[in-house]
Amino acid sequence: MKEYRIDNLSCANCAQKFENNLNKLPDVKEAKVNFGASKVIIEGDVTEDDIDQAGAFDGIKVQRQQQSNLSPKTPFYKKRENIVAVIALVFVVIGYIVSLTAGEKAPLTIFFFVVAILIGGTEIFIDGFKNSLKLDFDMKTLMTIAIIGAAIIGEWKEAAVVVFLFAVSEALEAYSMDKARQSIRSLMDIAPPKALIRRQNQQMEVPTEAIEIGDLLLVKPGEKIAMDGVVIKGQSTVNQAAITGESMPVSKGIGNEVFAGTLNDTGALEVEVTKHVEDTTIAKIIHLVEEAQAEKAPSQQFVDRFAKYYTPAIMIIALLIAVIPSLITGDWARWVYQGLAVLVVGCPCALIISTPVAIVTAIGNAAKQGVLIKGGIHLEELGHVDAIAFDKTGTLTKGVPTVTTAQFQTLENRDVLAYIIAVERSSQHPLASAVIDYAHMQNTVQLTSNNFQSVTGKGVRAQVNESIVQIGSVRWIAEETAVSKELEDEMTALQNAGNSLIVAAIDGQFAGYIAIADQLREDTVDVLQKLKRLGIKKLLMLTGDAQSTAQAIGKKLPLDDIKADLMPADKLVVIRDLQQVYKVAMVGDGVNDAPALASASVGIAMGGAGTDTALETADVALMADDLQKLPYSVGLSRKTLTIIKQNITFALALKIIALLLVIPGWLTLWIAIFADMGATLIVVFNSLRLLKIQK
Repeated sequence: MKEYRIDNLSCANCAQKFENNLNKLPDVKEAKVNFGASKVIIEGDVTEDDIDQAGAFDGIKVQRQQQSNLSPKTPFYKKRENIVAVIALVFVVIGYIVSLTAGEKAPLTIFFFVVAILIGGTEIFIDGFKNSLKLDFDMKTLMTIAIIGAAIIGEWKEAAVVVFLFAVSEALEAYSMDKARQSIRSLMDIAPPKALIRRQNQQMEVPTEAIEIGDLLLVKPGEKIAMDGVVIKGQSTVNQAAITGESMPVSKGIGNEVFAGTLNDTGALEVEVTKHVEDTTIAKIIHLVEEAQAEKAPSQQFVDRFAKYYTPAIMIIALLIAVIPSLITGDWARWVYQGLAVLVVGCPCALIISTPVAIVTAIGNAAKQGVLIKGGIHLEELGHVDAIAFDKTGTLTKGVPTVTTAQFQTLENRDVLAYIIAVERSSQHPLASAVIDYAHMQNTVQLTSNNFQSVTGKGVRAQVNESIVQIGSVRWIAEETAVSKELEDEMTALQNAGNSLIVAAIDGQFAGYIAIADQLREDTVDVLQKLKRLGIKKLLMLTGDAQSTAQAIGKKLPLDDIKADLMPADKLVVIRDLQQVYKVAMVGDGVNDAPALASASVGIAMGGAGTDTALETADVALMADDLQKLPYSVGLSRKTLTIIKQNITFALALKIIALLLVIPGWLTLWIAIFADMGATLIVVFNSLRLLKIQK
């Protein structure tokens, strides 16, 4: 299985024909052309020259290995086909000027129009003849028939103008598809092709393909990081926008993970490489985005089925228009001309491209914003979602327990917090780290504990400076010491508000308590309100926390429902029940709650950067740990659905209007080519509006 990047692939019809030509090669088992990513995957023995030959009908060529992704693209005005179009225009204009004095039927006038036709249409004619012999009626075949037919009935001027307009249409379509692909191209260009490494105590600059796991990457301030790895020396801030879409640089120090393609800002870093170049996060993102662009969305599958019957129908209609009125009226020239115009206006290019260009643009734009959408089907599904279920911890909340309140009694010659920390350092309790972090911020005195004991279901006990320290639940400490009614009520209120309490006693005296809670993200409320404004009908939280804790968090949020005390299997049941009524998306961390994420119409993973599980299993991965990307993703998906509907409507409406002009006999080749070109350009440029959608 080999993968090749290709140039000059600007037409969806051409992509399909190119794929068919490749599959006809004797040594090719299977070939798949990815129109959106402009690449081809081939299983079998084939050379680059064989591939070029299969694409020769439209100038499709393999991008040679030595060509760097960073190599400058040929400017629009320097491309050969665009130069040819301009030369053809010059002869059309000269022909018009001559016709004003010598007349349209004068030999000199016809000469200039014929030159314009030959310059602008030679390639069209050659391909058109080849296609017609194979009964392959694509746009070039239809154009060849129409132009030759126009010449036969003496419409040289119209034939020349049609050739020029078709060349312009092809050039603009190629330019537009390049614009649509610019998001994925920019991702491909961000990782440097070479890097400075230290190997066996020697510094050397090598291509990234030659870097091995375990090599030490040396990154200076202002340089891009070439490979994924872990910082082993240095401190800096790194701009990760290319991977995660985060606007602010992230602080990096020893032990922190860094990604290829990100920009080192202020300090020098030494990074131990942890992945080969083809396995880096950016490489995976590029691969997944390209695969996503290749996957046909439901609307595209419908359009493809429709186009299969549409083209033969148009050809039959054109033939009937040319023959039946001519037999009745005897005016063959007029009605043959009308039939030729129908052939031109009926080309399905705009219809076929209406969906893929929107999908390619939307998925590419999302990738630049740090949102990985794994295919057109998931993009469309997300656009239809009307209910979203959130995992609580790490999604709606920060996922890191922090101290919210601390209350200590005054005990003679004792720093109560220091005594508590001395015991908590030996504890395996999940909340112990929050207490230790809090103590660091308070500059607490360092004490040590002895004789540490865990009391099952109650707490821990240890000795600190000859004193017995007990730390545990409110109930246990209340059993062991005298706690006032006022303090009990105070602690109960904190628990009802969603806090977990660590209560302490020293030598049998109540010493104080520390309240700990997982804090809401600062933007959670804003995100949920945005989703409501986007038309999401039901927002709910799924959590394994106790009902009281879940309700305490839920009261602060604009949620429609809260489900607490849930095991992963319970969350799956909730999602399936919701799907009886709604199209449901599930938002989680991509590792936990896997059954619920998989069962939902769209599974959305938070913080996908560097997390292989999230990249591989989620339908949508928010690369940064940024909940704000969720309403952006929903909004982009809905806008894409709207644009696809508009594209299909534009493509069909313009053609129907043009075809109706046949009835009074007003349809001309000029109008036909304008209708076809106009529909294609409207579809493409309408889709390019998706590039402007930002977070």
